[in-house]
Parts: sequence; C-alpha cells; structure tokens
Amino acid sequence: MREVLLTDCPRDAIQGIHALIPAEKKAAHINRLLESGLFDRIDFGSFVSPRAVPQMADTEAVLEAISDTHGTGLLAIVLNERGVETGLRYAKIDFFGYPFSISEEFQRRNANSSITESYERLRRINDTVSDAGRQTEVYISMGFGNPYGDPWSEQLVVDWIGKISTLGIREFSLADTTGEADAAGIQKLFETCSAAFPDLRIGAHFHSERMAGLEKIRAAHAAGCRKFDGALLGYGGCPFAQSELVGNIASEDLLMYFGRGSLEQISGLQESFRDLIKVPL
Repeated sequence: MREVLLTDCPRDAIQGIHALIPAEKKAAHINRLLESGLFDRIDFGSFVSPRAVPQMADTEAVLEAISDTHGTGLLAIVLNERGVETGLRYAKIDFFGYPFSISEEFQRRNANSSITESYERLRRINDTVSDAGRQTEVYISMGFGNPYGDPWSEQLVVDWIGKISTLGIREFSLADTTGEADAAGIQKLFETCSAAFPDLRIGAHFHSERMAGLEKIRAAHAAGCRKFDGALLGYGGCPFAQSELVGNIASEDLLMYFGRGSLEQISGLQESFRDLIKVPL
C-alpha cells in the first residue's frame, strides 16, 4: 500500500462548466486516468439533481463506459438517499462521498438543508452504504472557515468529526471550499485533528490559487496528512460557494511532490484533460 493516497477529481474540475461535455469524452478521460495507475482513487461523478448540476446528469452513462478500474477506487458524490440508491446499482463504485458543511449558510446553498438535517441524512446514507459493503467518506466543507460570517473554530471541526465518527465513518477530508486557509492554519488544524483522531484517515481537499498550492501541500503533509485530492491543471471549484470559483490543488503538483509518475505520464494526462474541456460554446 502506498504511504500517501492521492485522488484525482475530474468531477470537481468540470462540474461548474456550463457547456455540456459528452459522456463518451468524460469516460475516455477517466479511463486514461485509471490506466495510468498514478492515482489511488478517482472522484469521477455525482448522483445529484441534474437541475442543480447539469454537467453531472450523465454520470450513469459515464460509469457504464468505464472499461476497467485497474484496481483504482471509484468515488461518487451523493447528497441524499436517492443518489446512494442509484449508485449502489453499480459494483464499480467503492466510495460514496458526502459533503457535510459546518457552515449553515453553505449547507443551505449546497443541499438546501440545515446542519442538523444534514447529519440525520448522513446517518441514513452511511447505514445504507455500510449494509451494501461500501464505504462513506465525509468532506468537512468550510473546514478552514467561511466567507459568510458563520461561526468557525478548530474545536468546531474537532467536535463534528468526533460526532460523525460515532456513526462508524473512518474516512474524512478537510475541505477548504473557498480557499480560506493559509499554510500555518492548515498545519495547525491537521496537527490538532491528527492528535485527536489517530485512528481516522483525514485527508485534504483544498481549493487554492495555483501559486499557493505547493505550500499548502507541504504544510498538511508536515502535520501528518497522508491523503490528498487534486484536479489536473488546478481546474474547477464549487459552483455553490461563491460567484467566482477557486480552483483545486493541481494533481500534477501532488504527483511531482510525492515522486509519482514520469513527466511524460503527467504531460499525457494534462493533454487528455485539456482535450476534455475543449467544449463547444
């Protein structure tokens, strides 16, 4: 098993693109990622309302066109029980990711619910996922603060991870949804969470300006983080957080930092992604 778990997130990268990308193009790119063997997981799509995220309306068609996972884990994002029911029809999916906001405003924007309602929904989702022999991963959205003036503290993060872990969930990611965090804050929060929860796997899902990405990777890694999400070219962001998207950590920065893959392999994946996002206007 690799010491560091890396996830590439084409779903997060393209979900905010308005022009619809054909399912066959999405599947071709995901197959290229899987064939490379450079990533441990691929966040490939989401089972959410097509009205809310039109780009993800064809996730089932994309999944059916994925030829072989090559041993790489596939992760789908869900927001409710209906999404889980759809996803569980496909044996290829290993993980169901659930964004759990600790900001009331973002919880309302992202899922039209309160934090209390979200917790109860997560409990039901995890029961279903666990009964089916799959795993739930929880993203602590707005994990490093928020731009809405909602309360935030390290203790709030710790309290919610602790409460959610009582459901039997062991996989988490701290999500800097709007790029609020700096390197010092990242290192401090990961040190706190690592000390509080040594038996949980707590990863990093950063949205960041490209030039700050490596500094944030170093800070989290120094504090004990061993699971990172990224997107090729640092593309994407959450369309429900604010008017201007903040890109993801660049997957190529992760690959280079952790010494995984040749320049030729990385360049090939970049070219595949560039081809994917060449959509007609």
